[in-house]
Amino acid sequence: MSRLLTARQQNVLDFIVKTMNELGYPPTRAEISRALGFKSPNAAEEHLRALERKGAIKMIRGTSRGIRLPAQEPDAANDDVLDEPAQGLPIIGEVAAGSPVLAAEHIDRYCPLPPEYFTPRADYLLRVRGLSMKDAGILEGDLLAVHRTERIRNGQIVVARLEDDVTVKRFHRQGHVVTLEAENPDFAPIKVDLRHEPLEIEGIGVGVIRGGNGQALG
Repeated sequence: MSRLLTARQQNVLDFIVKTMNELGYPPTRAEISRALGFKSPNAAEEHLRALERKGAIKMIRGTSRGIRLPAQEPDAANDDVLDEPAQGLPIIGEVAAGSPVLAAEHIDRYCPLPPEYFTPRADYLLRVRGLSMKDAGILEGDLLAVHRTERIRNGQIVVARLEDDVTVKRFHRQGHVVTLEAENPDFAPIKVDLRHEPLEIEGIGVGVIRGGNGQALG
């Protein structure tokens, strides 16, 4: 970090780090504004630009969650991107019952975005069906960027497999019971008792591409 931060800039940085540690992705300008009492997202934007100038963060333009911490930048000498197809991230359409999400027959095409565009890095893009997550800003036809991981925290948006169905919901676990909550009051939560019912988590949502047209909101 090239220069010392003001107290307010440190508050913003602390909130970014806290959000990324708890949810796995950075906050939006609006979320920063609400958490820290700014009058508008523009105030948050000014602090973010100051943090970038001082080397505390890196920003990716054109995306609401495009905030990176320098310590999380990939090391070129140990880069795993060599395993990725040259054409970019695979876009997954309909998933056949019982088959792996990343099976070749499920890949509609590739999106020319590097995995590191999202934090944590995305492994694939899942085309969203339905409006069960509309209040989280995830709409019909959007592409949800998914990071494959088994480390899930309460409150994260996940891609879950329930027997033969794959769904996007918000994850909550208490003891043996997992609740998959929609972000739409028209949809009832899904309760899963892990002692009796199978549940697989295919990954966590780390960003959204609006309407699948390449406009990233991650």
